[in-house]
Amino acid sequence: MKRIVNFNSFNVFKVEKEIWDIEYHNHNFYELIIIESGKGSHHLNNVIFPYQKGDVFLLRPSDAHEFTIKSKTRFIYIKFTEEYILETLLINKKNELKKVIQLLMEDRSLVYESGIKNKTDRIYLLQLSNILLHEFSHKNRYHKEITADLFSGILTILIRNTMNNATNKKWISQNLSRIDRILYYINVNILDPDKMKIENLAKEFLLSPNYISIYIKKQTGFSIQQHIMQYRVKTAEKLLLQSSYNINEIADKLGFNDTSHFNKIFKAYKNQSPSAFKKANKSV
Repeated sequence: MKRIVNFNSFNVFKVEKEIWDIEYHNHNFYELIIIESGKGSHHLNNVIFPYQKGDVFLLRPSDAHEFTIKSKTRFIYIKFTEEYILETLLINKKNELKKVIQLLMEDRSLVYESGIKNKTDRIYLLQLSNILLHEFSHKNRYHKEITADLFSGILTILIRNTMNNATNKKWISQNLSRIDRILYYINVNILDPDKMKIENLAKEFLLSPNYISIYIKKQTGFSIQQHIMQYRVKTAEKLLLQSSYNINEIADKLGFNDTSHFNKIFKAYKNQSPSAFKKANKSV
């Protein structure tokens, strides 16, 4: 079997093919393949799955694969090494997310067919992949930091989709503490205001609304609302810089009462308004 060797720790590129011309092979790196357009079949470890626009495949170094193309296909490739994950991506990640990313990298059962099932997430991930490709290719100021953040966002969306897998839920239950699971749940569901309601969050973890607030404060030193607000502000930063949503739409998506409330909270955390933050960082 052919083995493709790559000496770069991180690489992003796009190719378009009408005929697949690479023999069945594996790699010495991890590979995330996003289908931007086209359809056909993906032969992965001697199992065949159909692919279409928006599908995402995560390949580990031991995985062998090839494609059969039925209609002209544009592939976006993100190639990365374990060293890149450890030395660049996980430096500032919270412990629970580190553990789940490790699961994603190691457990074959989690991502075999397309890793993205949610329709909205398929759109988001495809948009983020193209932004990542542009940033990686143009190498403007701070491009390393921005590409790391974008790739982190892509992996987190992938994790959000795979965490519904029964095996993943079992692993999370066995390997993460209760507080880790609660904070992880807040992180990946922050764009769903209904799930962020205290009563629904408490129900998810079989706790009373009063006790979950006391428990999180005792375990972390911060209230549940402080955690939710911190995640909202961090998500707002990404949406301001990486999406086409206006400030009113971002405020609505993150569950703020209105744009004025969003502006007030964002300014309290970032010492500048959302519009000023967007202007300052878009111009860098």
